[in-house]
Amino acid sequence: MSDYILAIDQGTTSSRAILYTIDMEVVTSAQEEFQQHFPKNGWVEHDPEDIWQTVLRTCRSVLARSNVSASSVKAIGITNQRETTLVWDRRTGEPVYNAIVWQDRRSSVFCQQLKDDGLEQRFQDKTGLLLDPYFSGTKLNWILNNVKNARERAERGELCFGTVDSYLLWRLSGGKVHATDASNASRTLLFNIHDQCWDSELMELLEIPLSMMPDVRDSADDYGVCDAKWLGAEIPVCSMIGDQQSALVGQACLEPGMLKSTYGTGCFAMVNTGDQAIISQHRLLTTVAYRIGGQTTYAIEGSIFMAGAIIQWLRDGVGILKDAADSESLARSVTHEQSEIMVPAFTGLGAPYWDPDARAAIFGMTRDTGAAQLVAAAIRSVAFQTEDLLQAMVQDGIEVKSLRVDGGMVKNRWFLQVLADLTGIPTVTSHTAETTAKGAALLAGLQIGRFRDLQELGSVWKIAENYTPSLPKANRETYYSRWLDAVARVRREEA
Repeated sequence: MSDYILAIDQGTTSSRAILYTIDMEVVTSAQEEFQQHFPKNGWVEHDPEDIWQTVLRTCRSVLARSNVSASSVKAIGITNQRETTLVWDRRTGEPVYNAIVWQDRRSSVFCQQLKDDGLEQRFQDKTGLLLDPYFSGTKLNWILNNVKNARERAERGELCFGTVDSYLLWRLSGGKVHATDASNASRTLLFNIHDQCWDSELMELLEIPLSMMPDVRDSADDYGVCDAKWLGAEIPVCSMIGDQQSALVGQACLEPGMLKSTYGTGCFAMVNTGDQAIISQHRLLTTVAYRIGGQTTYAIEGSIFMAGAIIQWLRDGVGILKDAADSESLARSVTHEQSEIMVPAFTGLGAPYWDPDARAAIFGMTRDTGAAQLVAAAIRSVAFQTEDLLQAMVQDGIEVKSLRVDGGMVKNRWFLQVLADLTGIPTVTSHTAETTAKGAALLAGLQIGRFRDLQELGSVWKIAENYTPSLPKANRETYYSRWLDAVARVRREEA
């Protein structure tokens, strides 16, 4: 009888389960989208029950479709959308409010107040993060201050806080384990990445009771067991890691200087900096990449809020695409010289601008502008935003020689060539597009002894395709200059 590892990849717009053999070959996968809720301008929420049920259904589906018994699954690995914030009753598991998604901007005024009080440097020095609504801490503060009786219940020790990984673990374990890993903890604005603990000063500044917080463990660790009632047998939960850090592992970027960029709902470029927590001078984020055996590896990250979500907007919001896959054939006819530039600041701008008040705009439209031009401008905006991040990394002294890319958008080969052209960096894809889920599976394999160490774990990675830049440097600089001008105009309009 074969042994298996089950990876749960809980994302922003869908939940995915992938069943791997013990040798890291994909057996089968299942994916299920769920509803996004936008109760007010700039607010984004998920129903926690949707998150849980889609995870449960996809896990059951892969076992049923592959005819694998839960008793043959030796480990579960969990990776998740980060910063999304949940609060639930410690006894019943009942959420006190919807999950507030990482894209949500409702705490921007509070973040600005903290900046005005001169506190941003203190937060950055301790957490590696900037004061922005993106992170969990100010979302948690909002819930405690705005949901009836939440603060009182929290002060009495009745409520649990968690990012999505913690919430799923709590549900899977039948309420027995309230824990997170160091990578997810490092995204909360509440975790001291140098001391590796919840920071009492920051907790006090954001008015968060310590009793709410999960236990922080290694990314590969003992997280208890999934209760037999869910999948048919008890299964050890052996890894938890934030989705972008998981992709870093899945792309085998396990040595300092190695960089990956994931194109899912947003875009996240992350470079491994080893045991050095380098504080960016260009508004990038310092974060925990992973913690193994008590040893912390750090990374520098740049975050873009809108990548694949722009294509989703063109499909669902505007209706010019029937299917996201149609974007490649539609855009392919539009050259780099197109006049249209889209700045997709639908929920503000992420790194290196961190401007929550900027809003999206399309410049340079003419009478000839049609669906193809809008789709091409949308896709190019992702490449331009990636160049923003790479420029900031270079200015921080990090040499970028190649991009290892993954995520849903890498299915679009035209996008990958555009990415290489507009950044001037060779772009490389992995033999599997599911590097985020694979990272969690690999760490689970490490925990159960399938791999001796990270070096053996990294040997699983294989290259699939190379994309070489084809634009002359002068052309690339001209197009990027036009992009920077468009960004400046969006930010000026909101000033």
